[in-house]
Amino acid sequence: MSALSVAHALPHVAAKAAESGGTDHQLFTSLLFGAIVLATIGVTVWASRSTSGAADYYAGGRNFSGFQNGLAIGGDYMSAASFLGISGAIALAGYDGFLYSIGFLVAWLVALLLVAELLRNSGRYTMADQLAYRMHQRPVRTAAAVSTVVVSVFYLLAQMVGAGALVALLLGVEDQGVKNFTIVGVGALMIFYVTVGGMKGTTWVQIIKACLLMVGSAVIVVLVLKEFSFNLSDLLGTAGDRYAEGANAAAAAAGKPEAATAGQFLEPGLKYGLNMTSKLDFFSLGLALVLGTAGLPHILIRFYTVPTARDARKSVLWAIGLIGTFYLFTLVLGFGARALLNGDDMAKVVESKGNLASPLLAQAVGGGEGTTGGAILLAVIAAIAFATILAVVAGLTLASSTSVAHDLYNSVLRRGEATDKEEIKVAKTTAFVLGAIAIGLAIPAQNLNIAFLVALAFAVAASANLPAILYNMFWRRFNTRGAVWSIYGGLISSLGLVLFSPVMSGKTDPVTGANLSLLPAGVDISWFPLENPGLVSIPIGFLLGFLGTVTTKDREAVQEFDELEVRSLTGAGAEGAVAH
Repeated sequence: MSALSVAHALPHVAAKAAESGGTDHQLFTSLLFGAIVLATIGVTVWASRSTSGAADYYAGGRNFSGFQNGLAIGGDYMSAASFLGISGAIALAGYDGFLYSIGFLVAWLVALLLVAELLRNSGRYTMADQLAYRMHQRPVRTAAAVSTVVVSVFYLLAQMVGAGALVALLLGVEDQGVKNFTIVGVGALMIFYVTVGGMKGTTWVQIIKACLLMVGSAVIVVLVLKEFSFNLSDLLGTAGDRYAEGANAAAAAAGKPEAATAGQFLEPGLKYGLNMTSKLDFFSLGLALVLGTAGLPHILIRFYTVPTARDARKSVLWAIGLIGTFYLFTLVLGFGARALLNGDDMAKVVESKGNLASPLLAQAVGGGEGTTGGAILLAVIAAIAFATILAVVAGLTLASSTSVAHDLYNSVLRRGEATDKEEIKVAKTTAFVLGAIAIGLAIPAQNLNIAFLVALAFAVAASANLPAILYNMFWRRFNTRGAVWSIYGGLISSLGLVLFSPVMSGKTDPVTGANLSLLPAGVDISWFPLENPGLVSIPIGFLLGFLGTVTTKDREAVQEFDELEVRSLTGAGAEGAVAH
């Protein structure tokens, strides 16, 4: 099914839902939803007319200003995990949920101070360009491409899970088939954006989405604060009281004593302070969030779309302002959802693992279910959230397909002799394959919070990519073996620990006993106690990079460090940054 047919089908699906018992409001929200999807398709087609070569397809012709790229970075970074997942995590876990917002924001300091300008000056299209500049081409580019694809697939899972939950709410149905159809539709749309629009189309979709997301979030935040006479203390107090009421009711239903208090929701420790394992899990999560951003492939390639290093710095500064403001919004969205949503709506939030908190909050502050105001706000927020998902999955797919085409196909298989046309063809084919993989993996992952899924992607990126990037830019002796050991070691250790963690098996709800892992209930292979592997896998990535380097000598890598350093600090020759 083509992307256009999926987009055109959405209003008709909504109409059928309305005829079979839905409301006029559901029809209205679905039509607006479909309109925004069609608008993003129009932008992509428009941008495709000026995409002619590899520089246009991979880097948008390097013609975006710092402000434009800052908006696009914000659009890429403020994913469904931020808008749906974090607000939901706050609604369910209170203070501990807000730690996601803090971690995502602080991470930008690492990206700004250590990576943004240096990477832009010393690379061309992909993360591997910077690594392979003074290394042996084939092993380093292969490792970087594998890591890029794995990190991107993890991130894609989160976006598609959010899409399934969002459209099920939008259409007012709980049928699993509808959610699965939505995931397939998102996959088709992301393939369309990447194959037709390339980096230019993807960037403009991200810019539009960032503006819509900030405006839509600001409106909901103002309406929530208005409910409490703009008194943040009243908002937090009410949220705490509602948490205690709900937790005690659930405990009573399960035959357990009531013990929840409002203070537990507003203080540290509700999710990560229960025991030493949960405290270590919190430290692991924070480490992954803070270090992961600087290793995310779809964020790294954004620095190649600007003409100068100064614009790269401006990009990150604009992005920090935009992202910082948005994450303050998530505080109001999350606590507002807990304070204002009634029992039935809160039950939906819990069932969705928090992913529906923001859309249901929008409906509530607009007047509630069945009202015109509620329908309008739900339509706007749902459409914006879906545009968010589409923009991010396009960026992720583009990063992965670019790495496969540029690093694996051209540099490894064709030894640098492939034409731009051949590279782009391979990139588009890769986009189809990655879309199919992401769809297949997202369907069974729908019972996980999407902010949590993204945190796993951050852990893999921080373990596999960041050590090699930092070593390469700041350690003269770093060489090919060190890079390969670092990337594969961080990648294998992080994935292996996730496989044997409570994420995959053995985790149940302490009150209801419901299975919270990916594998069926009764299967338990979780010998690793932490849900996020960053505390162990990130040091492994750095350690193996060090050991690989000191156990071999590579004079060529050492000799070319000075040239790479000059290029990274000055930008000299950055336009044609290619590996030797």
